[in-house]
Amino acid sequence: MKRRVPRMNEQESAAWLGLTTVFSLLPAALDRQLQRDSGLTHFEFVVLSRLQLSDGPTMRMTALAEATVSTLPRLSHVCGRLEKRGLITRAPCPEDRRATNVGLTSDGRRELIRSVPGHIATARRLVIDALTPEQLDALAEITGTIAARLAEEPPDGTPSAGRGAGSRPVAP
Repeated sequence: MKRRVPRMNEQESAAWLGLTTVFSLLPAALDRQLQRDSGLTHFEFVVLSRLQLSDGPTMRMTALAEATVSTLPRLSHVCGRLEKRGLITRAPCPEDRRATNVGLTSDGRRELIRSVPGHIATARRLVIDALTPEQLDALAEITGTIAARLAEEPPDGTPSAGRGAGSRPVAP
């Protein structure tokens, strides 16, 4: 049975279209800057950053996929490119030979460190400096609420019980 979903009003539509426009334009702008300055895609930058921030010298590929919100096939493909460039290493996990561990090389660490200032400058130019302190607080609250809602979403994408068209978001 098909569930009826109420149409969006003008305010809701404007907010939704604004958000989806930012989702489309921001990743492309971040990719352009990183490609130009360091030859990395934004996703490669995220992978290197997650490895840099990990608790140990390596991460299991499955944990890295979860941390980067990626599928294993996509991550494996990207890791293959990064490995060819000498930025990461991949090796069988000693505790579970079916699993693969990924580690950041010293070249990878240097490349990441070299790419951070341009990335931060771009984030500032496109987002941070365009907003007032109050807007930044609101953005942090809004994105936190949306992120919490997304974290609740079941893997199959079906609506969770108790969340109908009129349900209110849960604060993080």
